Amino acid sequence: MAGSGVFKEIIDEDGVYRLYFNGEWRKSSSGKSVAIINPTTRQTQFRIQACTQEEVKKIVETSKAVQKSWAKTPLWIRAELLHKAAAILKEHKVPIAECLVKEIAKPAKDAVNEVVRSGDLVSYCAEEGVRILGEGRFQVSDSFPGTERTKYCLTSKIPLGVVLAIPPFNYPVNLAVSKIAPALIAGNSTVLKPPTQGAVAALHMVHCFHLAGFPKGLISCVTGKGSEIGDFLTMHPGINCISFTGGDTGIAISKKAGMVPLQMELGGKDGCIILEDADLDLAAANIVKGGFSYSGQRCTAVKVVLVMESVANTLVEKVKAKVAKLSVGRPEDDCDITPVVSESSANFIEGLVMDAKEKGATFCQEYKREGNLIWPLLLDNVRADMRIAWEEPFGPVLPVIRINSVEEGINHCNASNFGLQGCVFTRDIDKAILISDAMETGTVQINSAPARGPDHFPFQGLKDSGIGSQGITNSINMMTKTKSTVINLPTPSYTMG
Repeated sequence: MAGSGVFKEIIDEDGVYRLYFNGEWRKSSSGKSVAIINPTTRQTQFRIQACTQEEVKKIVETSKAVQKSWAKTPLWIRAELLHKAAAILKEHKVPIAECLVKEIAKPAKDAVNEVVRSGDLVSYCAEEGVRILGEGRFQVSDSFPGTERTKYCLTSKIPLGVVLAIPPFNYPVNLAVSKIAPALIAGNSTVLKPPTQGAVAALHMVHCFHLAGFPKGLISCVTGKGSEIGDFLTMHPGINCISFTGGDTGIAISKKAGMVPLQMELGGKDGCIILEDADLDLAAANIVKGGFSYSGQRCTAVKVVLVMESVANTLVEKVKAKVAKLSVGRPEDDCDITPVVSESSANFIEGLVMDAKEKGATFCQEYKREGNLIWPLLLDNVRADMRIAWEEPFGPVLPVIRINSVEEGINHCNASNFGLQGCVFTRDIDKAILISDAMETGTVQINSAPARGPDHFPFQGLKDSGIGSQGITNSINMMTKTKSTVINLPTPSYTMG
């Protein structure tokens, strides 16, 4: 059970989950807490500490001091501790998954999978870190015109310092460890600011790292209202790197962060282009999986279908048949469609639906909503003047735009301010490559729905979809910088063999 057994020390006598600082679980000096609302019941499920700016200041200062000694810790020991944390995380997948079900209405099976996937990510990161960071580079000066062999340059990767990790509500465990693990293996310390919805699952995850025996103060977790500690945390001079996944807040952070290295993924409007020669059964299956899994609350969800007019009727019928089989209900029952994370999210989605209705979109199903639960909805004959054609619903509503040429589909994708992922369905690999090259997105999937994983693949967005590239290898490289040591020889030296 959440907050019990090995996790009992993370919750106080009043039932409020503690913050994690300097290797201890503590109550905030504010005496205040923040409620976490269960999306299904719409009642308070958990409460977390509301940290103060003074506490944030102490946490960052401690993180900075501890990082210096952690950077001196042998690489193999860092990796060993990460492997231990991964094993503990997977051992306690059930209580952590329980939090995900209650906090963000993630279907039970998917919640367990997120925790297991997170453990695998941490282990892979430990191994990849040993490979990447265990090698340096040696250069000689006479490879550049006009110079002799009088200088030897040795380069290695060194940590940045304190990494601030800010994951989103939809993957509060997996996207937290995707930031924490690369930071730690690279020799950084980390401060985690979890989302409110998902914070308790993240606190349970942090306790797994605590149980693994990492040095005190190396990992911290602050909770509270972004309006009170958000800017103070992201603009703190002791923060040396920010890894953020979320929405428009990331743009505001990037404008205030100054010279701090940034890694950001800020959403998408992933387009799915269906050509006339596509395998329509394969396309329909991927559209439903990509558009409706976790109720569409994924940055890489299919957000708009752009299908050639000649096959549109057939495709829409196939998708409708699959949508009709989706189960709708509680996450505890492992339903395909569960409540969206909040009432405000549901209201926003409904606003997009009503706009499409007023402007003449074809409803393939009846629009139905109960509280935060919205039944899956396919909208056909969507036009460019409808909000749903451009805005990211982050819910189980999928628009279909009929196109008369491939260029029309590409132009629609490229006109978006987002550029995370896209996909194309065709049996012609030449066409697929040409379309991929023309699409202004960080990734293009051929004959599959958009996806972030596997977690070691590069993952990046263009335009408003983000800054930098993620994926285990890219994250390790991003959370380090190059250090050069140049040996100057008194006379030219040459290896004669």
